[in-house]
Amino acid sequence: MAAEVIMPQMGESIAEGTITKWLKKVGDPVKRDEPIFEISTDKVDAEIPSPVAGTLLEIKVPEGQTVAINTIVAMIGEAGEKPASAPAAAPAPAAAAPVPATLKPEAKPEPRPAPAPAPPPPPAAPAPAPPISATGRVESFEERVRQRSSPLVRKIAAEHGVQIGEIEGTGIHSRVTKNDILSYIENRKTGAAAPAVAAAAPASVPAAEPSAPSRPALATTDRDEVVAMSKIRKITAENMTLSKRTSAHVTTVFHVDYTNVARLRDQNKQAFLAKNGVKLTYLPFIFRSVIQALKEFPQVNASIDGDNIVYHKDVHLGMAVALDWGLIVPVIKNADEKSILGLARATQDLAERARSKRLKPEEIQGGTFTVTNPGMFGSLFGTPIIPQPQVAILGVGTIEKRPVVVADEQGNDALGIRTVGYLALSFDHRLIDGADADKFMASVKKTLEKGEFDLG
Repeated sequence: MAAEVIMPQMGESIAEGTITKWLKKVGDPVKRDEPIFEISTDKVDAEIPSPVAGTLLEIKVPEGQTVAINTIVAMIGEAGEKPASAPAAAPAPAAAAPVPATLKPEAKPEPRPAPAPAPPPPPAAPAPAPPISATGRVESFEERVRQRSSPLVRKIAAEHGVQIGEIEGTGIHSRVTKNDILSYIENRKTGAAAPAVAAAAPASVPAAEPSAPSRPALATTDRDEVVAMSKIRKITAENMTLSKRTSAHVTTVFHVDYTNVARLRDQNKQAFLAKNGVKLTYLPFIFRSVIQALKEFPQVNASIDGDNIVYHKDVHLGMAVALDWGLIVPVIKNADEKSILGLARATQDLAERARSKRLKPEEIQGGTFTVTNPGMFGSLFGTPIIPQPQVAILGVGTIEKRPVVVADEQGNDALGIRTVGYLALSFDHRLIDGADADKFMASVKKTLEKGEFDLG
């Protein structure tokens, strides 16, 4: 009996996924738990393993197509077996619970005149959105389904005062996706998305007009290569644009002398690797110094929720990882409970699994503060963009030996060779004042320059 391979749910708020690549072809043998296709969602890119061993009999969803969770995407069985399951898109409508009830309007109208009381209409209101709109207009089934968007979309809508029903969705059953609502908000900010409450299709007209005046058309020639954005690139673009619109970005840069850390590292890195199986880089020392400063300045380990400030008691440290196909930020959960060794292990593990697409959705969520390391590519420093809903991010510049002015015990100045680098903190000025940001950075700098760390 052929087994169904379904689109998995890669997180609580994930309603759909895009198949970016099939790793097997029809007719190929597959082992149980062997990766057979790659997917991309709003949260994570991942390789999906086969639920059974056998032969890939049929691919129902081609590369590049986005489908709802629980949709059958392939069939696996014995070589030569014919797949028994014919409908590929059957699970997609199942994502909307009220479909069976509302798709049979003709089964109800006949019996309705017999029972005179009003109770029969209740089946029309199982969805969160009522059948009657605020303007008194009866909403169609499609409009009600469109209200049933992911928690992330509803959160963005609430933050920007947007009615989801006003937006023309591009997801399954016209569900409003994250990209739809961000585009709508962007268009509205340019002044093109005028109020469209009474129109029958309010979002379709405003969304079409703003693109022309907001940015000039791009002229291309036959010498240009036009490639569609990958899912992860689209998500990155949306998140970065949203953050620049949301937070009042300010960046402060500090010069740090790593000489004592470099000496401690050089003396112990071989033994550390032999004993623990992980490399001793500069990052665990920076992470440890940051964690200590976050405890001292809780406003940096916080988030803004409307008019409220959320102070996070735990430190969930995001670490940006550059991939060949984009950028991802796995999170070291409860980083404040980890030693230098624990931070080194977590850093190596998350980076390796990010590059091999083996991260779980929960491992890239819930960060309270982020560190990014462009210095590994030679950058002196940058001005990183804050990942929402955090209020700060630290950029680590390249660490190298340079000539600097040093003073001896008598106060005499001289040139010396020191291991130095820059740290740049981008912070949200809505919550963090410049003085507090600089005090936070001064604390990080002081801890690093002392270089007194327990390597256990």
